[in-house]
Amino acid sequence: MNLLLERAKSQAVILSYLFRILPAVERELTIWRSRAHNIPHPELKRQALDSLDKKRFHCQGGSIYALYPGAKTSQIIGFVVALQTISDYLDNLCDRTEAANEGAFRRLHYALNAAIDLDAPLADWYAGFPYNQDGGYLTSLVQECREKIAVFPGYNHIRQELIHLVSLYSDLQVYKHQDRGLRTELLTRWFSRHAELAPNLYWWEFSAAAGSTLGIFALTAMASIAPLSSLEIDKLQACYFPWLCGLHILLDYFIDIDEDLRHDELNFVSFYPDEKAMTAGLARFLRESLQRTESLPHAAFHHTVVHGLLALYLSDPKTFCSGRNKISQQLLREAGMEARLLHKLCLALRSTGII
Repeated sequence: MNLLLERAKSQAVILSYLFRILPAVERELTIWRSRAHNIPHPELKRQALDSLDKKRFHCQGGSIYALYPGAKTSQIIGFVVALQTISDYLDNLCDRTEAANEGAFRRLHYALNAAIDLDAPLADWYAGFPYNQDGGYLTSLVQECREKIAVFPGYNHIRQELIHLVSLYSDLQVYKHQDRGLRTELLTRWFSRHAELAPNLYWWEFSAAAGSTLGIFALTAMASIAPLSSLEIDKLQACYFPWLCGLHILLDYFIDIDEDLRHDELNFVSFYPDEKAMTAGLARFLRESLQRTESLPHAAFHHTVVHGLLALYLSDPKTFCSGRNKISQQLLREAGMEARLLHKLCLALRSTGII
């Protein structure tokens, strides 16, 4: 009976996500796309539009948290889309602007901190960056995030945790966008300063976990309902960081490994010594994520998130080449029937262009 109930809850989440959340996300993205068209500087405009068009699935995926039981749906969608758009826009700027330095990249990421910390000042995010005429685009995104979370009854209880997660995310972005000859050394040294947060992990697995925004979205969804206890926050974080967040980004790198290696881009999954170790690493993050969701309130929701991550990423056409399909099928078998059904659904949705 419990299995049937869990399956029914999962199916209800997916149906609501497809028919309520995705259309709302597209409406939000249309608003930000319109604002991006008004950015005065052509390069900033190009990168903003590129991030909205080519990385929209990040906003789509993160908005699943608008369906967390009891969460303020419209406010969470607005927050997720705005924060993820900041993240994707800054990632584009750091990826494609070689003239900038570490200080400029860090200054850009102050915008993310200001987006989740109501006490942080608004600033000149582009100080030291080659371009700065964005017509207020980045500041508008920051203010949208602040307006949404300011009314959440549990905001003050999660504020320090949000600051911590954004700090890790920003450090990762700054270090991984440094010169190719320096970035691995910078990231390994950075990991050594934080190894207690993720014992028994490799540095690239910790880096992957730091690169996910899902922990931020999960916390804000919970905080939109009511104040949170320290125990509730700690239990959520024990599941999400490093495990569920790490699974998220490792899957992201898994599907991009050939493209990244071709362009000499950093790819965390490529640091596993061989295919066997890669499979074992991904499977470990999957198992830990599924086990730890069991102890969370609304475990069925978090299970659906884990299964959805597998379905979304492993349905990407890039997983059907270079032998990675074998690894994908092994992960889907380990995850169980619900993940395999979602995988088939994602394949169908990709064929229609919905995702």
